[in-house]
Order: sequence, then C-alpha cells, then structure tokens
Amino acid sequence: MTDLGAVFRPQLPPERLRAVVRLADASGLEELWLWEDCFREGGISAAAAALAWSGQVRVGVGLLPVPLRNVAITAMEVATLDRLFPGRAIVGVGHGVQDWMGQVGARAESPVTLLREHLDALRALLRGERLTTDGRYVKLDDVALDWPPAGPVEILAGATGPRTLRLSGAAADGTILTASTPPDGVRRARRLIDEGRESVGRTEPHKVVVYLLTATGPDAAARLRAELADEGVESVPDLGVAGDAGTVAKAVQRLAEAGADTVVLQPTGDEPDPEGFVRFAAEEVRALVP
Repeated sequence: MTDLGAVFRPQLPPERLRAVVRLADASGLEELWLWEDCFREGGISAAAAALAWSGQVRVGVGLLPVPLRNVAITAMEVATLDRLFPGRAIVGVGHGVQDWMGQVGARAESPVTLLREHLDALRALLRGERLTTDGRYVKLDDVALDWPPAGPVEILAGATGPRTLRLSGAAADGTILTASTPPDGVRRARRLIDEGRESVGRTEPHKVVVYLLTATGPDAAARLRAELADEGVESVPDLGVAGDAGTVAKAVQRLAEAGADTVVLQPTGDEPDPEGFVRFAAEEVRALVP
C-alpha cells in the first residue's frame, strides 16, 4: 500500500499550522510534511507543535539542512520528538540549498562529506552509542544521549544527484526526492540508492518518499504551469499533476509503480485553500490509491 501525505508549505505563516494539522488528523491523512526552508519556519519547532496538536497523523520534516546544525543538537531533538510522540515523527536531513548556506556563513566545501559524517554520527547517537569521532566536519568527544530513543528511529536523507543518492542508500534509512522527480527519475534514484546499499551490504527496506506538485480546482492547470515555469522545469515531461482526485490518484500510482513508497502531495505556492487541499488528499485521493 502506498502511503499518502500532504505538505504544509512554509510560505504560509506559522499561525496557520494548527488548523491544517487538526484537519489532517481528523480526516485520517497518513502523513503531514513540513519544510525547514530558509528563512521561514523551523522544522523541529513546527513538528513538535504539530505532533502535540494531533493524535495519529505522522509528521515529517523534509528536511533539516545539516550545515546549520551540530549533529548532537539534531540527535537530541530527534530523540526528544520520538520519546514524546513514539513512531510519529519522520525526520530527513540534507546538505541544504548551497546559496542559502552561503548566506549564513555555513556553506561546506564538500557538502557530501558533511552529510555522510552527519548521518553516520546521528544514527549512532540515536542507537544509544557513545561516540568519539574526528571527521572533516563532525567532531565529537565522548558524546552520548542521556535520553536516546526507546527503539529504532529511521533517518531519511534528501538527495538529487548520483553521489548523494548512493550515499543515502549506504548511510540513511530512506530517501526524500523533490517534486522535480518524474517517474523515470524515481526509477533512476532507486537504482542509485540500491548501488549504495549494495556497496555496504545493507539489505533492510529503504523507504523512498517523493513529493508530487499538485493543483486542483478550476484554475489548477494554470497554477501548475506557472509554478513549473518558476522552477525552470516546465519542459520536464510527467512532472506535476493538475485535475480532480482521479487524475491525481493516477499520477500517485505512476510514482508508486516507479518505486516510491510514500507520495506527498505538494500544493502550489499560491494554493488558495490549504485546509481544503489536505481534505482533498485525505478524503478524495486516498480512496483511489491502492
């Protein structure tokens, strides 16, 4: 069964989050995803609030840019969320948008090296290990969490390029793909992820989450075209979907058949009714997705 989610985009002010969360929870939506986009809303603070305002919906953070965060802080925050809300927080990390990282003086010379070191240390700390490491970027001296998670916690990595996709397969528990990923891109990503997994002998399941830019309503096609043009990807075939629940469900299914385990519907930045979009995903599209 394909999991279905929706995004609360940080173009909306934080005070809009409560209503969207409560609707997502009441409507039975499986996953609500949040973004830590510079310089809008904090991913962990928003996730903590969303989890506290709800009782069953899983809340994803896709993603935390690791140049902004000491890995010990990331581990402390993820562990706290998991102990407060067991099994309901989904956390992804990534090397972030390099222009944004440069704006805050955190741009790494080797983003892939930083992400690998962060992933390795983060997953070890969340397993309850005491860690000393002296990497190029991550340096820890006898660090362990006093309150590690009670059980296993999966950490996902955001990835686009071949090196990062292979790294995600080798060092993360799942991968987040952007809305610029058509079905053929999901297949390609799966192959590269599997190459990374095979290189280190990993055989456990690896979750792939992909965003799907989605518009519905009378002006859906125009809003979708405008956003794809703004992102410079209007010429990429099979990217995004505009239409009713049946049309959207077919697009979700194409991504699932290509290898996605979770498809997260991403509204356009000018979506006029965020609450209605969540209801559309949970009540109309979900019923049509196997």
